[in-house]
Amino acid sequence: MEAAIAYLHFLSAFLVTAFLVTEFFLCRPGLQPGHVKTLARVDLYYLIAAVAVLISGVLRLFATGKGASFYLSNPAFYIKLALFLAVGLVSIPPTLQFIRWQRALKASEKRVPADGDIGSARRYIALELVLLAFIPLVAVLMARGIGAKH
Repeated sequence: MEAAIAYLHFLSAFLVTAFLVTEFFLCRPGLQPGHVKTLARVDLYYLIAAVAVLISGVLRLFATGKGASFYLSNPAFYIKLALFLAVGLVSIPPTLQFIRWQRALKASEKRVPADGDIGSARRYIALELVLLAFIPLVAVLMARGIGAKH
């Protein structure tokens, strides 16, 4: 069971990364109406993968692995949580933008998102990717006990 939960946690984290990279490459100047629907769908998959990371992480914390005391006594664990939360918070503006674009498309099929709005969403996605890149580093440090109180 422990291996299955660890696998789900890693797989979900890889999917979060894959969906976020996909968003970054889809959300570019000249975005066409058909791509807006795809972008919104990928963003939903990103959310589902992030929830899977969270649930599998909680299971690893409390039900399997090294035990809650190992993680909760390590400052690296809190850094990892803070990074995960930061990625989640930074993902809100692009998600809201994708929703606005979809509503605008439903109201007027020919509307193409403004390049300024696309650029803004893309910068948020890039920031998410940068923050996300540090989570595995902190996870490795945490798993090695670096920062743990001995």
